[in-house]
Amino acid sequence: MSAFRARHAWSIAAALALTVTAPATATGASTASADLREVMFVGNNWEGTADVIKSGGDFAKVGRINVIPDKDTRMAEINADPIKWIAFMTIRNSVGEGHDQFVDDMYSTPDGRSMVVSRPSFADVVSIDLASGGINWRFPVSGFRADHMAVSPDGTRVAVSASTSNTVHVLDINTGKQAGSFATGDKPHENIFTSDGKQIWNMAIGDVNTATDAPWLDWTKGDRKITVVDATTFKQVKVIDMRERLDAIGLTDYSDAVRPAAFSPDESKLYFQVSFFNGFFEYDIATDRITRTKTLPKNPATSTDRTTWVNDSRHHGISMKPDGTKLCVAGTMDDYATVVDRATLQEGPLVPASKPYWATVSGDGKSCVVSESGADQVTAIDFNTGKKTVSVPVGDHPQRVRLAHVPANWTGTTAD
Repeated sequence: MSAFRARHAWSIAAALALTVTAPATATGASTASADLREVMFVGNNWEGTADVIKSGGDFAKVGRINVIPDKDTRMAEINADPIKWIAFMTIRNSVGEGHDQFVDDMYSTPDGRSMVVSRPSFADVVSIDLASGGINWRFPVSGFRADHMAVSPDGTRVAVSASTSNTVHVLDINTGKQAGSFATGDKPHENIFTSDGKQIWNMAIGDVNTATDAPWLDWTKGDRKITVVDATTFKQVKVIDMRERLDAIGLTDYSDAVRPAAFSPDESKLYFQVSFFNGFFEYDIATDRITRTKTLPKNPATSTDRTTWVNDSRHHGISMKPDGTKLCVAGTMDDYATVVDRATLQEGPLVPASKPYWATVSGDGKSCVVSESGADQVTAIDFNTGKKTVSVPVGDHPQRVRLAHVPANWTGTTAD
């Protein structure tokens, strides 16, 4: 979800919050829901924590959340069920690169009192109370792994990809009850709500953990497509197969597995990355065709053996400056991030970064923020200059970074 839509969602949520006073928290304090502070959630996937940092300026750390307070209970369930244990170990030894995946994606609730987080290794979504650190609700996804999420523009619903069941669940963000679900292609990944809240776009990336990575074996990766559904009825609106669109411009050897993506502010165009490609594409929605291709520099130190690239990624992470003039790209396997002028597609300086895994936009819209999963830090890059401004240490293997809100006086959960 773009920073523009995130800010739009939270402006609505904050306006609604002005009319109510929240009930007392678990610690007995009573705080008006309007007294919120904009922050960023940084999910430390291998550690099972989320760092909360300022949403701009020096991006200093505000607090930390343990997103697996129920770890002992979950592990007891897994160890008691051979099928769940096999799934858990498969995640650890494949997509987890030998580590457990305890946090993928995160959002705050409209009142800023809870974090909703998807936990791949536990195959669930939970809501964590930001005062007590306890769990408000838990939703086990279908299948064996939870993945990327998206929050609706009004902040009331969250869509989560259940990657092994080819399903997206849409949940009430406050109660965890399912509002609906829909079928996708193989291994649903990224989800995006349109800014009017009327549609959900899901990108299925197929099998990214197989060794059949040569271009001529791309067909073995599964059914990869964009599924667009009505966000109220969850009925399919359309399916977009990028294989046909890539073939139409002569790129028959390129993967059609759409990874992270970002809409232009008017949502007339979609900018997206695909597996194995050091660059991105511009897709015109009205004409249903790829209109521009941007190839970004290769790092000469990057192995040419595609089986060594993490989960078939080469570049993974793209975001749009709110005014639509710049894009920010995480060059994951090439160890850099860069700002790209949207009009000319000319990239700026290549900012060194260690396996940058995601790119988002600061609260003030002035910076691109990338997670350096290889260096356990997040780095801010000025959109105007394309240069790094600051890096902030976080936990083990940061991946998703999302704008969020917490109570104004919040400094961490009591369970830290």
